Amino acid sequence: MELRSGALKALALADPAAKVAAVRALQAAPDVPLDTRAALQPITPLPGRPPRPRLVPASAVPRRTPFTTEGRAALLHAVAHIEFNAINLALDAVWRFAGMPEAYYRDWLRVAAEEAHHYTLLAGHLATLGHAYGDFDAHDGLWAMTERTAGDLRARMALVPRTLEARGLDATPPMQARLAKAGDTRAVAILDVILRDEIGHVAIGNRWYRFLCERDGLDPLATYDQLARTYGAPPLRGPFNVAARLAAGFTQDEVDALQRPSLAGARRPGGGPRFSPLRRASA
Repeated sequence: MELRSGALKALALADPAAKVAAVRALQAAPDVPLDTRAALQPITPLPGRPPRPRLVPASAVPRRTPFTTEGRAALLHAVAHIEFNAINLALDAVWRFAGMPEAYYRDWLRVAAEEAHHYTLLAGHLATLGHAYGDFDAHDGLWAMTERTAGDLRARMALVPRTLEARGLDATPPMQARLAKAGDTRAVAILDVILRDEIGHVAIGNRWYRFLCERDGLDPLATYDQLARTYGAPPLRGPFNVAARLAAGFTQDEVDALQRPSLAGARRPGGGPRFSPLRRASA
């Protein structure tokens, strides 16, 4: 099996445990052949996912409090759903886009493996709260943008890792503070792992977005704004975790643009709420 075809097969798996195992097997075989040029075609609908959770509009995800066991489980379920979707988007980045340097595919396979680890940690902690993945409704915003950018790798890098996923850098510390206040030290520790790794994932998105812009002689800031408007990225919302964003490879100019007042409806790099359901869940 080649790496990209293996990623496609893992993406098609519906069972979360089977998907996690397939990703780990691919990551554990660093010498697996890689065909960067082949165009692959899926044979089943993508992504593979279990029949639950029920997917609903983001506005229909109920508000929850972390200060009850049920509310805390709902909050962590929302994070687990994001991490499960993040496994899928990383696998999709591996199989879908041909013709990139080998390092690109290795980077995104590593992201898939780390997202699988995050999902596993969260699923394990959910079990201690009497719940499992699928027990609460969820929404599909992260995968919706993955589908929207399926034909444009530059847009995918701009609008998924360095926009929707970058919002996790901002949302995680406040969420940790609320969970710590609720006494859930295990959840706080899991989110420490996730935040550390997500800085690296956003950095990978930044790296390959800039690679594509430089290759084609495009200005990253101006190109981002155009892509955000073309593909309907959500508008900017603060507050921002500036230190984490700088560590993830955003330039000072990009961070400054994030913090400047902008015209109504304008987009800036890193805008858009990957973690909006969590904000609803923890409100």
